[in-house]
Amino acid sequence: MNLFEMAKIPLNRAQELLGVSDIAASYLQQPERVLEVSIPVLMESGKVQLFRGYRSQHCTALGPAKGGIRFHPSVTVDEVKTLSFWMTFKCAVMDLPLGGGKGGVTCDPTQLTNKELERLARGYIAKIAPIIGEDRDIPAPDVNTNPKIMGWMMDEYSKWNGFLCPGVLTGKPKTIGGSAGRGSATGRGVSFTVREALKKMNIKPADATVAVQGFGNVGSFSAKLIHDLGCRVVALSDVNGAIYNSQGLNPYDVEKFVKENKTLVGYPGSQPISNAELLELPVTVLVPAALEMQITAENADRVKARLIAEGANGPLSADADNILDAKGVMVIPDILANAGGVTVSYFEWVQNRYRYYWGEKEVNSKLEEKMVAAFNEIFDLAQKYHCTLRVAAYICALERLVMGMELRGWLS
Repeated sequence: MNLFEMAKIPLNRAQELLGVSDIAASYLQQPERVLEVSIPVLMESGKVQLFRGYRSQHCTALGPAKGGIRFHPSVTVDEVKTLSFWMTFKCAVMDLPLGGGKGGVTCDPTQLTNKELERLARGYIAKIAPIIGEDRDIPAPDVNTNPKIMGWMMDEYSKWNGFLCPGVLTGKPKTIGGSAGRGSATGRGVSFTVREALKKMNIKPADATVAVQGFGNVGSFSAKLIHDLGCRVVALSDVNGAIYNSQGLNPYDVEKFVKENKTLVGYPGSQPISNAELLELPVTVLVPAALEMQITAENADRVKARLIAEGANGPLSADADNILDAKGVMVIPDILANAGGVTVSYFEWVQNRYRYYWGEKEVNSKLEEKMVAAFNEIFDLAQKYHCTLRVAAYICALERLVMGMELRGWLS
């Protein structure tokens, strides 16, 4: 079973519980559109190299497609289709007037110079320009892309149109239309859902220990903001390895160490452990905030956390989901836990269209309101249907998507 087929398993369960019609279900089985492009890039050597890029638009029943662009050697059309599928449901869970999109380029950005990276970014956006726009599809940063790259892309699209188009991409630098609070938004959303889940479990933050896999944007902000809740962060990791201290680690100090040393390995007062060992620590909360398929049938039985908040997209396999559910582990699914990023991207898009910008306090307050409402709605649905939070999240999203299809006349 490929990644895309596996991603649809909780959707199929939600369809059964809701009794959704075959025609409505069929709209969600494949993306509406997938574009594959070749991007020629002039390298510093003077030679031209071709890169392969993709953009998938999964479902636009509720609004224009929305989703990030990743630059990574592992990018495939199957991965991009799956990620756009998740974005459809993530936006619907958060009750945003957006659909699901995702893009990517198969490349290793660490092997590119700054000029080569800029040419690749501009070349990619020029190739997908005919199918994107603030009313069609609004890309954003993802793995190995950042505000600087979004700025290049927005500028290239604006040249293509002949006027400034800040609303075509989100996650931009603030000076050219980015939103306050966007950088911390995904990790902040994770911290809000962890806080609400601990309340439901009657666990005080001061009594909770936390391990966070991944110390990039999502993992670092998740760790810092969960630490601010009063929880004890005992383990952190990056691509080079993991560190552990049963008495607790200060993520803010670890971040300073990483800025100086380019890795958290060797952080003073910590014990080195492997990334695999981090996932199996006896902690209250585990936040997998790295890449897909980190917890599978092979290691799920050894996971000892009582609560898992999926900071990454798809860090648990379907088999792992079943094993953890049988063990009584609460899993906050990715389409809820890490939806803070797309929510503030939505806020940025709204601000771009109005040309009126909010302060960070207002953005964070609006994000908290959306995240808490979504968590409580999904928790209540899980109780009603006697299912996991993941299936409940798909039920919540599916109800909105089907209603959108019905109201637009897609099902008649």
